[in-house]
Amino acid sequence: MFQTFLTGLREGLEAALVVSILMTFLVRGGHRDRIPALWAGVGIAVVLSFGFGALLHFTAMNMSFTAQEIFGGVLSIVAVGFVTWMVFWMRRASHTLKGHLHGKMQEAVQLGAWAVGLAAMLAVGREGLETALFIYPTFQAQGAGFGPALGAVLGILTAVGCGVLIYKGALKMNLSVFFKFTGAALIVIAAGVLAYGVHDLQEANVLPGLNNLVWDIQGYEITSWYGAIVKGIFNLGPQMTILQLTAYLGYLIPTMILFLRPLPNSAAKSTTSEPTKSAKPATASAFSTTAPSAGKASTT
Repeated sequence: MFQTFLTGLREGLEAALVVSILMTFLVRGGHRDRIPALWAGVGIAVVLSFGFGALLHFTAMNMSFTAQEIFGGVLSIVAVGFVTWMVFWMRRASHTLKGHLHGKMQEAVQLGAWAVGLAAMLAVGREGLETALFIYPTFQAQGAGFGPALGAVLGILTAVGCGVLIYKGALKMNLSVFFKFTGAALIVIAAGVLAYGVHDLQEANVLPGLNNLVWDIQGYEITSWYGAIVKGIFNLGPQMTILQLTAYLGYLIPTMILFLRPLPNSAAKSTTSEPTKSAKPATASAFSTTAPSAGKASTT
């Protein structure tokens, strides 16, 4: 549940920030007539994301056991690649996200309402598709149960609530700290998803070493709270093969080191090139999504 909650919260908040930035641009620019098109694009993106998740689920259901294992294993590896790219991209781009979106929206407004809807659909849809892609193998790794689905829903709802509060100016959030913390947590989760994908491919005889175990406590019932945390957060199961553990540590250690190290000077300069942003580059107010500004624009 914690894994899917964190994924839903992280991706959902990114999408909520994107929507609030685009809304602020339209309100301040006097383009309120384009707001319905924006929400139409957001709605289409949400439907496509749910459809993509359903497609993954029903595609796997109609496969043989071996095909399911290969499908799940490959999908897990692809999901790890996407989430890794996403956390590193957001780490670099969070400071310049507002300017990038404003530029795209300015072009879309000039083209018409359909372009505004398309821009919103693409911006939000990317987050939704990434969420579906990463949550699906997480569901598979955690097994059947209501907890993972509930965690994803609660995470998304929490993100939507935070996005509304940020837009209205009722919530100030240190976005750099938030994305750094959640990015590190997602890297840990991704390591577990990668290990689970390797195990799927071993069960399908695509990879060797299914019986070469590092540990095997399958016969012992683990009901302690710390056992649940190890399984739920780190995806370390009662059985782990040598290849699984090698993939887990081989991904986790270097990726975490690269993620936590300071940004190069060139990247730091590019994200603080505007003097007005350098004073507060890491807070939600740096995205100019507070209500007083939007309200002022609406009265002029």
